[in-house]
Amino acid sequence: MFSARKWIVGLALLVLVLSSVAGCAPKAKETVKLSFIGPLTGPHAAMGIGGRNSFMLAVKQRNEDPDTKYQYEVEAIDDECKPDVGVQAALKACGDPKIIASASHYCSMVAITTADTFHNCGLSSTVWGAVLPDITYGNDYIEVCRSNGTMIQQNQVHAQWAWDQGFRTVCIMHDVTDYGRGHLEYFSEAWEALGGEILSVDGVLIDQTDFTAELTNIKALDPDMIYFGGLTDRGVAIKSQFEKLEMKCQFDGTSGIKNEAFNEALGPDAEGVMSWLEGAPMEKLPGGARFLEAYEKEGYEQPPEAYGPFAYVAGDLIIDAIEEVGPDRKKVAERIDKSDKEDTIIGPVTFDDHGQNIMALVTGYVSQDGKWVVWEDSEYASGKRTLPGLQ
Repeated sequence: MFSARKWIVGLALLVLVLSSVAGCAPKAKETVKLSFIGPLTGPHAAMGIGGRNSFMLAVKQRNEDPDTKYQYEVEAIDDECKPDVGVQAALKACGDPKIIASASHYCSMVAITTADTFHNCGLSSTVWGAVLPDITYGNDYIEVCRSNGTMIQQNQVHAQWAWDQGFRTVCIMHDVTDYGRGHLEYFSEAWEALGGEILSVDGVLIDQTDFTAELTNIKALDPDMIYFGGLTDRGVAIKSQFEKLEMKCQFDGTSGIKNEAFNEALGPDAEGVMSWLEGAPMEKLPGGARFLEAYEKEGYEQPPEAYGPFAYVAGDLIIDAIEEVGPDRKKVAERIDKSDKEDTIIGPVTFDDHGQNIMALVTGYVSQDGKWVVWEDSEYASGKRTLPGLQ
């Protein structure tokens, strides 16, 4: 009887201790879901996967921070760089009430198409790579913001550089999407303001494979430079046929060709091609070194590519907003729209009244020995080599 009484008392004490320990245990954090949307398959997958990895890195680092209020998980959705698929991707994110905000799109023709969808469903979408100005400036949607810059500044700097090199005549080729037409508009405006002459303009289809007719006509016009406003797959095809026709003028492209896939596909034929990108080169960004170190430590098979840092910053801004106002779509959209953060890996980020990051810096790159090299650091800028169009 005595032993049974001792056993009962001991059991009661054990229950009391266990209850006390359980009461002191840290409470599990609420899980908040985010979406990442970009081209994860198809010809532009390298850019989308680099962006996705960078976004996931930002989320992982915040999840490892004991001071965060929430635990974050990500659903990555493929938009294939196609407007119709992009709308379906946006609707999928919108239709999941657990998703509180999204980082969305590398391709401008997709981002401009989904803006209404995100606005109508009240889900914040921070664009991380698309550069068409109208994505942010063509509406007053608080749900649509952008961490990277636009093609306006990109083309102004590009045109000024070309003029300073001594180029005076240009033939323009552009894809017929909103992205390509936007580059046509802003480069033409900047070029003609400098006094430059446009000899021809050719719009090309995004599934076009033969550019012989356009390039033959351009060769006869003998321009100083061909300006291409489009993405990597068309850029590679056009430059390949440019080489077959033994054209000697300068070949320049937009940020749409600034990825490793362009150099890999063309090999030596990429040599001397110029491309332009908003912001400083990754290794010269304020947090570029630690970003690259952390990225490499994760063991991602693909590089972050040109817009990876902007996807990383989009993740940071989204989580900042949720940590401040809680997982409420409307409040988060309002908070992201007013983002103003001094310390990010790309430097200070300030959104204007359209949710557009104000970026004054644009960097030129030249393909040199199979790699994109900052113009100022290249052997072309130093005079050791001569651009094809100036030979």
